[in-house]
Amino acid sequence: MNQKRLSQEPLTLEIMEKGACLKRNPKVFSMSSKVKSFCGVCASLISLTLVLGAAQQTRLTVGKSQFLLDGAPIQILSGEMHYARVPPEYWRDRLLKARAMGLNTISTYVFWNFHEAVAGTYDFSGPRDLAAFIRTAADVGLHVIVRPGPYVCAEWELGGYPAWLLADPKMVLRGTATNFTAPAERWLMRLGRELAPLMSSRGGPIIAIQVENEYGSFDQDKVYMTWQRDALKRAGLDGGLLYTADGPPQLPAGTLPDLPAVVNFGTGGAEGAFRTLGAFRPDGPMMTGEYWAGWFDQWGRNHQVTNMARQTRELEWMLERGYSLNLYMFHGGTTFGFMNGANIDNNRYFPQTSSYDYDAALNESGRLTPKYFAFRDAIARHTGVEPPPVPATEAPIAVPEITLARRASIWSVLGRGVKVERPRSMETFGQAYGYILYRTTVRYPSSGELVIRHLRDYAQVYVNGALAGSVDRRLGQDRVNVSAPAGARLDILVENSGRVNFNRALREERKGITEAVWIGERELTNWEVFTLPLSAADVGRGVARAPDRSATQAPAFYAGSFTVAVPGDTFLDTRGWGKGTVWVNGHHLGRFWDIGPQQTLYMPGPWLHAGRNEIVVFTLSPVAAPTMAGITAPVYQLK
Repeated sequence: MNQKRLSQEPLTLEIMEKGACLKRNPKVFSMSSKVKSFCGVCASLISLTLVLGAAQQTRLTVGKSQFLLDGAPIQILSGEMHYARVPPEYWRDRLLKARAMGLNTISTYVFWNFHEAVAGTYDFSGPRDLAAFIRTAADVGLHVIVRPGPYVCAEWELGGYPAWLLADPKMVLRGTATNFTAPAERWLMRLGRELAPLMSSRGGPIIAIQVENEYGSFDQDKVYMTWQRDALKRAGLDGGLLYTADGPPQLPAGTLPDLPAVVNFGTGGAEGAFRTLGAFRPDGPMMTGEYWAGWFDQWGRNHQVTNMARQTRELEWMLERGYSLNLYMFHGGTTFGFMNGANIDNNRYFPQTSSYDYDAALNESGRLTPKYFAFRDAIARHTGVEPPPVPATEAPIAVPEITLARRASIWSVLGRGVKVERPRSMETFGQAYGYILYRTTVRYPSSGELVIRHLRDYAQVYVNGALAGSVDRRLGQDRVNVSAPAGARLDILVENSGRVNFNRALREERKGITEAVWIGERELTNWEVFTLPLSAADVGRGVARAPDRSATQAPAFYAGSFTVAVPGDTFLDTRGWGKGTVWVNGHHLGRFWDIGPQQTLYMPGPWLHAGRNEIVVFTLSPVAAPTMAGITAPVYQLK
């Protein structure tokens, strides 16, 4: 916490209680505390000295043309950084680099599905400890803007909504029916317990809360937006300034008359966007809620490298006019695990990569780029203040070639199946992410096109264990030629490649096979379905297997180990491994796919051990030489 907000009078508290230990509930006391404890079998003596005192309230308000912090004009210089995309061991480093670039604020989305993966079970521990992230930002001298959604877009799976919502066939996401608003409000109320104490009105660093997220690009339902605003208030999330953010043409549809509005745009759009905002709200502050100083990558498309010189000029143009801003992204990081989203572009599906480098000022691994220094110099020229020193960054390490000798085919690790007449989406089986296997027996000799209606998103089709072909929603495919004798086993292994995170398509993003499968004129029925979320249990079964040389065409787990003397960041070279995903020491790094552009996976140093480390790879493709190495720089190239 910023020391300016703390009084200098110490407060000493001593507690005697039986059968209790502070270690069992470390969140009871936090912040600037010094704790002494004596724990016996049945009693604890806790002596706690708090240097908290009376916190000063801080309020962000709106003036005629600018923001006011406690009545004094403030130009918000913010950068976007998402706690979920950065290992917590690196939060402080990245936030210090934000301060050293000259920023005074950090902005983050909050990802509902990151905290409530199972309905009614909330997790705010470890990498999900949002309050700790916010306190760290305050410690280094940054204000905080929180964007809690619950819809956030962000190139994140289903725009942040938990997949279990889609198990309800009547669910309408971003709507006003109670089957949506009830769980959404329960989530916000739970989030309020974490964030309300950190609001600026209570002496915390959170100065502003965004209401929904670019709603004007989705609809113009003011009843929905009013519910959203009021739900945030009921959750105690109005202790900072409430505001809305939209693209220039969408401002009338996405805003509420009682809330200030900011505008979002990309490179080259500043003058037009601010002209539109000024005409729409002539007496309000001028701010861009997202200035897209970069862009994201999608599988099968070129790696994005944007125009730094033009962005720097545009940044200076905004700074000179006193406009507030939020650089999206200041630091993109990595969308670890299966949490990448997808877009529908010209009716085509494009999933995003695990790398969220975004061509940002700090690259995916938190290293300084030329853009960082160009922006830093521009901010320093405008403010006239020399920024703090830039923290040093350790160089990446190389990891010599790793042999992954243990192998287990997907067929050997299947659990118990569920019998169904027709295929159903993975959500109806209680599954959110990963893979799902549909298996049936072909009753008649069959030859011709096997048609899948509707496939979400990528499938490999096997007849008696032999690969017949693949089907890719990204390419608009829904069929493959097969030849199967009567009695043949037909397997369709489907990957959820990431749910759409933008526009109305997200309402229909149920995964797997959602309708039916046909060969010629016959619909195939009597299926057995195996869920494969690739949880710790699934991966553990794959790791435990001895070398397995059978079913060489089958998707498989490969496992091995490697040693490092001193842990450090590295980039796993996945070229030659086809399509799949990787875990190191139990941490799920993300996806790989040889079509590119991402050909490496960022492996954070804090996730490695000095000495022995375990790696598990799941791939849909046979691998003749199962080796992998860590290299010192990422590789971006299309196949």
